[in-house]
Amino acid sequence: MELKNNKKIIRAWAMFDWANSAYNLVITSTIFPVYYVAVTRNAQNGNRVNFFGKSFVNTALSDYALAAAYLLMAILLPILSSIADYRGNKKIFMIFFTALGSIACCGLFFFTVKTLELSIILFALAAVGYAGGFVFYNSYLPEIATVDMQDNVSAKGFTYGYIGSVLLQLICLAFVLFPKTFHLTDQSAAQLSFLLVGLWWMGFACIPFTVLPKGSPNAVSHSKNIIKGGFIELANVWRQVKQMPLLKRFLPAFFFYSMGVQTIMLVATGFAAKELHIETSGLIAIILIIQLVAIAGATLMSKLSDKIGNVKVLLITVAIWIIVCIAAYFTTTAVQFYIIAVVVGLVMGGIQSMSRSTYSKYLPQDIPDTASFFSFYDVTEKLAIVGGMFSFGFFEDITGSPRNSIIVLCVFFIAGLFLLFSLLSAQKKSSNFSEFSAE
Repeated sequence: MELKNNKKIIRAWAMFDWANSAYNLVITSTIFPVYYVAVTRNAQNGNRVNFFGKSFVNTALSDYALAAAYLLMAILLPILSSIADYRGNKKIFMIFFTALGSIACCGLFFFTVKTLELSIILFALAAVGYAGGFVFYNSYLPEIATVDMQDNVSAKGFTYGYIGSVLLQLICLAFVLFPKTFHLTDQSAAQLSFLLVGLWWMGFACIPFTVLPKGSPNAVSHSKNIIKGGFIELANVWRQVKQMPLLKRFLPAFFFYSMGVQTIMLVATGFAAKELHIETSGLIAIILIIQLVAIAGATLMSKLSDKIGNVKVLLITVAIWIIVCIAAYFTTTAVQFYIIAVVVGLVMGGIQSMSRSTYSKYLPQDIPDTASFFSFYDVTEKLAIVGGMFSFGFFEDITGSPRNSIIVLCVFFIAGLFLLFSLLSAQKKSSNFSEFSAE
């Protein structure tokens, strides 16, 4: 069966996004953050909680947990991708991390204030499962699509993810808004949503696991110990990246603006619940709208890139993110937050999809397996999340308000914007990547 541009394989690949995006929406963006703030807030300690004997601001603790999860993945991914390259079994790793993440989500069904320590660990493990599966999922892109199709295929993956997550969110929304109709309490409705995420994640992931190829062995490149070889492979990728003038400029820009993008996506709901006191129903409704707008955003950015080029599209979206940060700092009402959220939805899917396809286009198209190159991409993104989440949590911890942390995110976006301008300048001097220009 022809691997590249095969509609069946592309649909199956996109279904992985359909499966795991439910975690991203319900656990990191809507129901869990609101439930977590409600469960961990009390009259005696306010927003402070004890975690293994140490006191934290509740949302800072969850930020640190995510930062730790992504730091762990940044360390493990070079080793795992090395093994995947060597054995050609990256699908096995997708299955493992999917199982880990989905089981952890199911475990959150038992989350109460009495199980805080275990629940935070499960929360972090769910993030590990999500992040770990995604690196191997991403690495399939150049294998299943030719260069001219990678923007569209990347956008299709995000579109499937948004649609799938919205469908499950609507089911969970019915439980949360009308718990008595289903003989539930407010608490058990949220807990049931966490269980459903785990079951949805594993269930629909079986589709890509059935259709996608397992990967191509590349034993020649691994004459050393596989564990050590992972970091050697990462160093080899970096040495190759340094010989690619456009790619070596793209990655630092991607790192800085990802610090802002990923952090905002992970903390927005907690910020609205704590600072603006927006009700759960309002938060869920606006985030559902964000998902629908993001579908249009990913498609729009893909079409716009055909006219003006990927880098110019990224410049526009990062500039919009800077405006979003400035507006969020001064936001004091629910209506203002809703307006900002719609703008975020428009650029959220676009910047993720465009970043992935831009990186894929810059890669050498004749490499036997792409897991190591995409490991490098994902390590960059995971380190960006670690830096962004730790910075956000740290400034909230020392100042007492997440509003002050927004200033730091704005600085990250500004740095990314200047680096993208540098990339655009270098690109104009290059004649090797004409597919990125509008000329």
